[in-house]
Amino acid sequence: MIIPEGKKIYFSSDNHLGAPSSEASKPRELKFVKWLDEIKEDAAAIFLLGDLFDFWFEYKYVVPKGFVRTLGKLAEIRDSGIPVYFFVGNHDLWMKDYFENELNIPVYHQPKEFEFNNKKFLIGHGDGLGPGDIGYKRMKKVFTNPLSKWLYRWLHPDLGVPLAQYFSVKNKAISGVEDQEFLGEDKEWLIQYCRRKLETTHYDYFIFGHRHLPLEIDLNGRSTYINTGDWISHYTYAVFDGGQLQLQKL
Repeated sequence: MIIPEGKKIYFSSDNHLGAPSSEASKPRELKFVKWLDEIKEDAAAIFLLGDLFDFWFEYKYVVPKGFVRTLGKLAEIRDSGIPVYFFVGNHDLWMKDYFENELNIPVYHQPKEFEFNNKKFLIGHGDGLGPGDIGYKRMKKVFTNPLSKWLYRWLHPDLGVPLAQYFSVKNKAISGVEDQEFLGEDKEWLIQYCRRKLETTHYDYFIFGHRHLPLEIDLNGRSTYINTGDWISHYTYAVFDGGQLQLQKL
């Protein structure tokens, strides 16, 4: 993809809408919708890198209540012809085809390569990548197992949705309602993941969310790891103008 003159690509993640409650997350949702409304003027594409919702599960005929302002704005942007891409996070990993069918937004469950203006990108949410985090990786295998999802669908939404929301908010480290601290390059799993990928393939940029911590890390003098932060305490996002990728703050 060649970015037209004056256009930009935007990257955002970790809104966790609905946490710790619908009322408490409403001001954050309004800020996000306003931001979407502003960037649509010069957006060549928009990437949402997961955990847009603090919980999302698609029953056969039901999706979680709420978030109509966000969904409506995304529909408007997509209908205007601006590409929007969604990568599921660990909180909305039970997303199926609702975004694709209703909003015409492709949904990805794994990191994916893109090329913009001859720059190579690897983009994803970031959960479960790199060494360590064995407990979460095991839990993710259980949650993404088709049998687990089939069994969960037998819970009535009035029980299944609030139950999942309760446990999601209870796990503060995952929900991102507490500040995160930078662990150092040798202990950050995503940095280690990026460096291992560079052993076999060159990427100009790695862009992930999940950490709730805005980061811009030089990997080898030719590649950069960007973490987009969150819309809970940092209100940060990344912008690629066709030449450079930078973190920006609302």
